[in-house]
Amino acid sequence: MTSPHDRVRLPHSERDTPPGTRVGPVDPNEVFQVTVRLRSRSRKGLPPVQELGAQLPRDRRYLKREELRDAHGADPQDLERIRAFARKHGLTVSEENLARRSLVLSGTAAAMGNAFGVELARYRHAGTTFRGRTGPIYLPAELAQIVEGVFGLDDRPQAKPHFRRLGPQGRASAVAVAPRAAGTSYTPPQIAALYDFPAGATGAGQCIAIIELGGGYGLQDLNTYFAQLKLPTPQVADVSVDGGRNTPGGPDSADGEVFLDIEVAGAIASRARIVVYFAPNTDRGFLDAVTTAVHDSTNNPSVISISWGAPEARWTEQAMRAFDQAFQEAAALGVTVCCAAGDDGSGDGVQDGQPHVDFPASSPFALGCGGTKVSSSGTTITNEVVWSDPGDGATGGGVSQEFALPSWQTNAGVPPSPKAGFRGRGVPDVAGDASPTSGYMVLVDGLSTTLGGTSAVAPLWAGLIALINERKGKPMGYLNPLLYRFASQGAFHDITQGDNGAYHAGPGWDPCTGLGSPDGTKLMNML
Repeated sequence: MTSPHDRVRLPHSERDTPPGTRVGPVDPNEVFQVTVRLRSRSRKGLPPVQELGAQLPRDRRYLKREELRDAHGADPQDLERIRAFARKHGLTVSEENLARRSLVLSGTAAAMGNAFGVELARYRHAGTTFRGRTGPIYLPAELAQIVEGVFGLDDRPQAKPHFRRLGPQGRASAVAVAPRAAGTSYTPPQIAALYDFPAGATGAGQCIAIIELGGGYGLQDLNTYFAQLKLPTPQVADVSVDGGRNTPGGPDSADGEVFLDIEVAGAIASRARIVVYFAPNTDRGFLDAVTTAVHDSTNNPSVISISWGAPEARWTEQAMRAFDQAFQEAAALGVTVCCAAGDDGSGDGVQDGQPHVDFPASSPFALGCGGTKVSSSGTTITNEVVWSDPGDGATGGGVSQEFALPSWQTNAGVPPSPKAGFRGRGVPDVAGDASPTSGYMVLVDGLSTTLGGTSAVAPLWAGLIALINERKGKPMGYLNPLLYRFASQGAFHDITQGDNGAYHAGPGWDPCTGLGSPDGTKLMNML
């Protein structure tokens, strides 16, 4: 659609043509919602988060959520401008939030198309029908200066869960808790023992937020699983975002992701409170779930675990910028964000023969979590290599084509980005056991199964950080600069064998396993 005469393109809002087949126009009377994200009222952005990251946690002064809202949230005058715009175009304001810098507008497809200068159509791909758009969004020039993104016009599936299942499933039985032989599966506490997580810590007083874009869980299964591990069932609560709900769909659905996240994080930090933010699998739902968790002043999470993602090439620039800003806000609050690095090797599932990295793990303000394969004897790791299993996936990792090399990776030896002339951020930062052949024993919809993938590594690290937060009495927050600064102090198992396709492991940081897998106690002491 060409620009209306009184409109300009909203910067960074361009959307690629949806995959699949166009099946026809959208019903003009279809009613849906969009989220409009606004600029910060400070106009100068957040406090210098990079400087905060260089400080030891004990020396940091984090903002309180109300301080962040009042200093860096949306400007009330900007909200009023969007309200007037909505009224003019027959849209209604369903929700607004100064801290999240967001307004939710509701209206018909015809009104939305007219308001934002887009043509909406129905597409079908991979068995799913969705609403799509191509090209930029248009806004009046005065609004384009205050709006940073409009999400929800296009509701194509945005991300996928990063877990892999090994072998056939079996009926639920007692979860084995004896030490495992090499090449077999582990319970999360056994993985914690291999990585020497702080003994006696339980995560008490901490809240771990988990982002889910589908699936669900049943409390009975959680009770059974934790009873078999002889651990208390953690307190689990749900938050509905954009209509997302805890909706179990069976063992072959996204339930595997939900159970894996809860059971790994809950077994590592059994006394932490776990809050699951359920949202639709769209860029709007994903972003709204993240901003809701970051600014949740009721549950106050100190760690966020994200096991969903997609190649950078499949995101709009407005979405990646909005996520990155939300992660910076998390850093200012003292919240650590752990993101899975993907399960499709250096190509990240893009079929063009080129390396790609997964987002949101590629944000410099996320702790990107890659994968390894572990062999052990008793509670000792005998061998640990890059996770790369023919037919069963491989860890994501590589160099961003969107985010510049951060200062704390300057000396890490990050290779050139596939984007010519661009020095990109290296992914991942850290790693942990992810191979399904050395995977995690979990209970999913009444079935005992073994799951792997970098989906397991994000909640593993989230649980570890909750333990360290408890022990230190203060949230660790944005860890990336410190981890690279003190990488030589022995807090990581350096992974030097294996590859994920285009990249090979080696001494120090590498684009397969980052700095390596953790020695939890040494990491806690280092911090």
